[in-house]
Amino acid sequence: MPSVIDNSCIKCGLCASICPVSAMHLADTQMVIDPEVCIDCGACIAECPQGAITPDSEASAETVQFNAEQAKIAPSA
Repeated sequence: MPSVIDNSCIKCGLCASICPVSAMHLADTQMVIDPEVCIDCGACIAECPQGAITPDSEASAETVQFNAEQAKIAPSA
């Protein structure tokens, strides 16, 4: 199961710098994770200074949907 980023994200980009598969995308208000690219390695979870990244199974349905939708339209970080 992929990870997702919630709205406490500050767009610092640390998650993108550590992601081995470039699953992070910069949306208008925050970073998002493309669920089709994420390999669920968990590296970004430990790297996030805000604690904004969780497995999708622990996130709200709205957060999961927002990440998936925004990842499709946002440029890669």
